[in-house]
Amino acid sequence: MNVKIVNLNKWYGEVHALKNINVIIQTGKFTSLLGPSGCGKTTLLKILAGLETPDQGDIYFDDQCVFSRDRNINVLPQKRQIGMVFQEFALWPHMNVFENIAFPLKAKKMHVEIERKVESILETVRLEGMSKRYPDQLSGGQQQRVAFARAVVANPKIVLFDEPLSALDAVLRDEMRFEISNMVKQMNLTGIYVTHDQIEAMSMSDQIIVMNKGNILQVGTPEDIYDRPVSKLVMDFVGKSNWFECGTKAIRPERLALYPTGPYKKVSGVVQSIAYLGDKYEMIVQIEKMGNWMSYHNKRCQLGDRIDLYFKHSDVIRFAD
Repeated sequence: MNVKIVNLNKWYGEVHALKNINVIIQTGKFTSLLGPSGCGKTTLLKILAGLETPDQGDIYFDDQCVFSRDRNINVLPQKRQIGMVFQEFALWPHMNVFENIAFPLKAKKMHVEIERKVESILETVRLEGMSKRYPDQLSGGQQQRVAFARAVVANPKIVLFDEPLSALDAVLRDEMRFEISNMVKQMNLTGIYVTHDQIEAMSMSDQIIVMNKGNILQVGTPEDIYDRPVSKLVMDFVGKSNWFECGTKAIRPERLALYPTGPYKKVSGVVQSIAYLGDKYEMIVQIEKMGNWMSYHNKRCQLGDRIDLYFKHSDVIRFAD
C-alpha cells in the first residue's frame, strides 16, 4: 500500500513539530524515518497510525484519503489496515504467546480460523511450539518476534515500528535488524520504521527519510543519503565526516589512505588517539588548520607519529557556501 503525505503540519502550542511534510512511501518498501530525538519522526508515525491528529494536510493510503483537515476526514486507527510494533513490545504478561497474537483478531471479531492464523504466523516468525509460553519465559528476541507477529496476524497493509530494537542488546539488535526487514519484504508489507540509529536505518532500509526540527532534509536510498548528502546537516548526521578549512567540503574517514594509489591529494598531521575496532584501527589525526580528522586503517600507528593521509579529488563531497 502506497502512503502519500501532502502538506502535513502539526503544532503543539507554539512548537511547530511537523513543517509542510510532503513524501511518498511506496508499497513493499522498508522506509526509515531517521533523525535526532525531537525531530518529529515519532509524531509523524503516530499521525499515520491515527493516534495523533495533524493540524493541516492530507494523508492517502493508496487512493483512500485517511485524513484531510479541509474535507473533515479522519479514518479511525482500527480501520486503517495498519499494524504497530512498539518500543517496549507491550505484550500482555498474563496472556501466553497464542493469546497475545490472537488478541487483535478477537478485538476485530475475526473469530474464524484464529488457531490456523496464529499457528501460521508463529511459523513465519520461527516460534513454532512456543504458543503456550508467557512473555517472561521468552528471550528479548523471542518477545520481539511475538510483538511483530501480533502486529501482522490480521493482514495489515502497513506495519509501523517505533524504535523496536532499542531495548535489546547489541548482538541481538544486529540479528533482529535482518529478521525484521526480511519478514516485512517476504510478506510484501509497507514498513515504516522510526529510529535515531543511522546503522539501523542504513542496513535495513530501501528508503531513508532524514528529518530534523520538523523538516524533511532528504529522501533517498541509503547510498544516496551517505554518498550524496544534500546538506551539511545530513553529512554530519549520517556517518562520520572530516571537514576542510573552507567549511564547504568534506570527506568520509574510509576514503583516506596511508599510501597514495594513483592520482591523489595529501594532508599531513599528528596522531592524537588510536582505537582498535577488531577489523581496523580508528585514528584521530590533528590536521593543521582543519582540526581533528578521523581515519580508518589496517596498520597501527603510534601516538605522536606524523603521518600523511591521501585521498582522491573525486571522493570529496562539496556543498554550496
